[in-house]
Amino acid sequence: MSILRPDREFDSVDKIPLELLRSWGIRCVLLDRDNTCFPRDTWEPPQRICAWARSARDAGMALCMISNNFHGRDVEASAARLGMGCVHHAMKPAPFAVWAALARAGVPAEQAVLVGDQVFTDLAAGNLAGVRTILVRPLSRSDMWYTHLFRVGERLVLHEDPFKPKD
Repeated sequence: MSILRPDREFDSVDKIPLELLRSWGIRCVLLDRDNTCFPRDTWEPPQRICAWARSARDAGMALCMISNNFHGRDVEASAARLGMGCVHHAMKPAPFAVWAALARAGVPAEQAVLVGDQVFTDLAAGNLAGVRTILVRPLSRSDMWYTHLFRVGERLVLHEDPFKPKD
């Protein structure tokens, strides 16, 4: 499998069936912050994502936020809001933060999944670390300037028209 291809794709985190994760033997869910769990530059996650995180924890899954965001206290507060630990300054696509999160959870890579909205950071990091990956659509169109450039490349990798606006 290519390091840039997800195992599955869903419209958003809350659309990921916990039954699917259980069938994969998943015990740990690693989640990106910006535009995966929180719309970029916001402090409130959508209630549907809060509910999904609660259901995943109730199902016995460990949750951890893995973010490239360098505002550590903000990432920690965001993770706490969803009832999970976190690794900030992750430097994805490097897999080191994924491995650190797995070590903290005491879960092997084959029992974990990384969920994110970016191909070149989230999927690459998860695939390089040996965990399953799920791609979700970004929660908002707001992104860093360079992420807008990466989004064109993502569409090419995912065999989508790079110039057609996303829904």
